[in-house]
Amino acid sequence: MIPLLLAFAAAVGTWLIYTSVAFGATGIGAHPGTPVERPHPRPDIRTWLTQAGLGDVDPREFVVVVAALFVVGSLLAFATFGGILPALAMGLFAASFPIDSFRRRRMDRRRKAQEAWPRMIEEMRVQTSSLGRSIPQALFDIGSRAPVELHPAFEAAHREWLLTTDLSRSLQVLKTQLADPTADMACETLLIAHELGGTDLDSRLAALAEDRRQDVQGRKDAQSRQAGARFARLFVLIVPAGMALAGMSIGNGRAAYQAGTGQVVVLIALALVVGCWVWAGAVMRLPETERVFDK
Repeated sequence: MIPLLLAFAAAVGTWLIYTSVAFGATGIGAHPGTPVERPHPRPDIRTWLTQAGLGDVDPREFVVVVAALFVVGSLLAFATFGGILPALAMGLFAASFPIDSFRRRRMDRRRKAQEAWPRMIEEMRVQTSSLGRSIPQALFDIGSRAPVELHPAFEAAHREWLLTTDLSRSLQVLKTQLADPTADMACETLLIAHELGGTDLDSRLAALAEDRRQDVQGRKDAQSRQAGARFARLFVLIVPAGMALAGMSIGNGRAAYQAGTGQVVVLIALALVVGCWVWAGAVMRLPETERVFDK
């Protein structure tokens, strides 16, 4: 009876995740839910995929990969420990691997963008003030020399500009593709200067470049101090896994895992390992700058 209830709960959870991603549902049904207004809405899965450079990946495919790893992880754990509860726990942990990998790729892409923007803003300042180029010309010229991770966004914005000559729409495309707070601020500064004119664009861009440069340097310093702790975090997984395999190979260790008490102990141990892994990652995670000009 207990395995049946657990299987039903897992099926309901999978259905809720799928309908939320595929249809935007907020309840049990597959219909779109009523949107709730928030002052700063959290990024959805499409925004996260875009920030990771996976904007062409269907969110439903991403959910399918997560579900497949859940099944594989559950089967491996069941073959090792011979119980339903440890298998479900290990399956959930395995399902988090692509999410964590995607998050790391997203963070790496955002880090490269953050490091490139101070130089790009400084070049924009030089081209618009010293060389007398227009804002669109300078923007797309700089975009052609941006890091390769940013090229698709600048190319899409340039195509929009060539078709419409509407800088506002072009910058909106750029902001949507990049999904980066610094890009939002730079685009809004350029748009205001383009629409209102004035002679203070140089000072505004200089101040924005200096602010972004300080932010990048501060993040680099923090990450360098965390290098040792991030390496030590791997032992949260390696040591318990090695001890579990060693215990299974000694005497009747496998039979002990399959006993009722052994199943409970294994489940508690898995929960502690996962909890320590998640807690260590949360402690070392640097705060992200919120997007305030994303619309």
